[in-house]
Amino acid sequence: MQGSELEAIIKAGIKDAEVIVNGDGDHFEATVISQQFEGRSMVQQHQMVYATLGDRMGGEIHALALHTYTPGDWAQQHRIQ
Repeated sequence: MQGSELEAIIKAGIKDAEVIVNGDGDHFEATVISQQFEGRSMVQQHQMVYATLGDRMGGEIHALALHTYTPGDWAQQHRIQ
């Protein structure tokens, strides 16, 4: 699987998401920014992303380092750096 494929799958499942994917093959790192994450715990945010991937986790995708943010959290994170 290519990173662009993973990005498209996540965007299809979380319509307003901005997605940044690094990696290919079966090891990836993804940053997902979505207003839908507002008011949800990090575990719930990650569950939303994993739900978009379905059976691909553990199959086509062996490892996924996942970082999730609301747009506000993302903006604040990048102001600090």
